Amino acid sequence: MTAQTVDPAVVSAFVADAVAAPSMHNIQPWRFQYMPSTGILRLLMDPARVLPAADPRDWGLHLGCGAALFNLRVGAVHAGWQARFSLLPDAADPELLAEVAFVRPPTADEDLEGLYAAIRRRHTNRNPFTDVAVPPEVRDGLKGAAVAEGARLAFLSPWQVETVLDLVRDAEHEEATAQDVREDIARWTRAGSGRTTAEGIPEYAFGPRRYGDQGLARDFAGERQVEGRETAVFEKSPCLAVLGTQRDGRVDWLHAGQALERVLLQATLDGLATSLSSHALEWPELRWAVRDPRSAMGYAQMLLRLGYGPVVPATPRRAVSDVLDII
Repeated sequence: MTAQTVDPAVVSAFVADAVAAPSMHNIQPWRFQYMPSTGILRLLMDPARVLPAADPRDWGLHLGCGAALFNLRVGAVHAGWQARFSLLPDAADPELLAEVAFVRPPTADEDLEGLYAAIRRRHTNRNPFTDVAVPPEVRDGLKGAAVAEGARLAFLSPWQVETVLDLVRDAEHEEATAQDVREDIARWTRAGSGRTTAEGIPEYAFGPRRYGDQGLARDFAGERQVEGRETAVFEKSPCLAVLGTQRDGRVDWLHAGQALERVLLQATLDGLATSLSSHALEWPELRWAVRDPRSAMGYAQMLLRLGYGPVVPATPRRAVSDVLDII
């Protein structure tokens, strides 16, 4: 692809936007390489940041990297550039997920500019939401955001919500007996450790412990005690949506990650709080059941909870200097 030369400082700003994206357990599974001589930025997976038990196919890793790529696209348009990307450009290099060339002025994606303000405001919210319904016009806008990135977003009916909550409880039971999965979670959560790091899920982002058996929020504390953590009643019938794609290959996961972030940024601009649930999707025998059999959606890629909730702080991110190499 033909690229224009971009100052490395400008590319660093793009990467700073990219790494604000969500990733499974906040593992931040991305690396970037910029080659000023060609103007090409490479997005690669970081093989040191994987979840061998919870994400053995690297499905969640690809979603996170796709979300980072979308943020980078938004940041580029905001700065007056267009990020033209090629997914999985080299079959001989499975770690290389995308190559990005920058051109100006932007000739497409101008509609991304309005999403820029949401990049730093979007945070995963594991607190209870209010019972105020998400308006139909807002739901329609979020569906359109998913379609714009080649995915589909389906809001669940009340009976489907009950089915999905049952599947999540099944996933919790599976996890409770899977020592290797619990080890993955323990590695990337900071309950009672006293450590401050730039990765993983810190105690303050766990949210309150669920009262009773209601709610979707995953309890990352498990059996560990978190000083000062409260117990709360979560919404009985949460607003849930499934993001899905027609196929289920690596390129589809990268498209799904971009669609996911586009939906999350639009939801943030709409004043919604959001959280993600991959819990049931991590178990193949449960993942298929999350999908609505009446839908044309082929594969569920993420379960979203949306509503109106309190403002929550950001989770930590690694410095750009730790993830970007200028070569």
